[in-house]
Amino acid sequence: MNDNASMQSTSNLAVEAKGLVKVFGEHRAVDGVDLSIQKGSVYGFLGPNGAGKTTTIRMLSTLLPIDGGSASIFGHDLASEKKAVRSRISVTGQNASLDEDLTGIENLVMMARLMGYSRKQAKTRAKELLSSFGLEEAKKRQLKNYSGGMRRRIDIAASIVVTPDLLFLDEPTTGLDPRSRSQVWNIVRALVSEGTTVLLTTQYLDEADQLADRIGVIHQGKIIAEGTSGELKASVGSGTLHVRLIESKNRQRAIELLETKLKAPVQRTSDPAGFSTQVTDPNLAAEALGELAHANISVSDFSFGQPSLDEVFLTITGQPVEEKTQ
Repeated sequence: MNDNASMQSTSNLAVEAKGLVKVFGEHRAVDGVDLSIQKGSVYGFLGPNGAGKTTTIRMLSTLLPIDGGSASIFGHDLASEKKAVRSRISVTGQNASLDEDLTGIENLVMMARLMGYSRKQAKTRAKELLSSFGLEEAKKRQLKNYSGGMRRRIDIAASIVVTPDLLFLDEPTTGLDPRSRSQVWNIVRALVSEGTTVLLTTQYLDEADQLADRIGVIHQGKIIAEGTSGELKASVGSGTLHVRLIESKNRQRAIELLETKLKAPVQRTSDPAGFSTQVTDPNLAAEALGELAHANISVSDFSFGQPSLDEVFLTITGQPVEEKTQ
């Protein structure tokens, strides 16, 4: 690549990190992380608790000093240009710093005033955000009386009082019900459509699948795989047979039968009646289902296709994503 092409490529990056390291005592929480995140995209940082996701975000957002490597945000060096970096970013952590005893509108007006808005401008901006985030009816309610979904929405609203060029979202939907998660996803999509770059950490594979243009899989402080959702799934290299039984009590026997038939491991899913296995040949998948029918094990439903991100993560790391990494 010539120098002009290299400069043009770098200018398109919101985040560029090389060999990032963070050490706590004898534990290397982040161990040589490289990142290149294009402007205007969503980058999904996928991994279990303790993998290094939040620590990486805290370094990139200047909240933690880096112990090794280097990084730049929109071309500003993380170590020497902290003020310039902070002017371009916003962070929504797992626990946002809002006042539980203030109402929704009072919190947003306060944040806007802290950002330099006049009293009139702050009130106007607060009303705009409450409307955009579907919180108008709750604007005079104290935050301590908000539901989980409402709280996450106002957390994000507070972080974009001044719309950032780069928004760090640290597990924004943890503990939310499906409807609230969907609302947060729509907010993220709207922000990106207006030009904001988002670095999203998550333990939810479907969330990364839904939102992220590219996904980095982090495990024990290292990025062990990276690509689009489709690329990561294709990297496993085979189709996957998903099966759900009518009776969960038959799962162990079904797994034993299929492992014998397919000569391949079968993984249990979180559904007590479900399991999946990699199968290279669709005909072999059909034979496996016939084996279950012959053994009088009734199948509720099945599918054959690309592996899920859950299975990709399990294949890459050898453990489920929800399992905590020490």
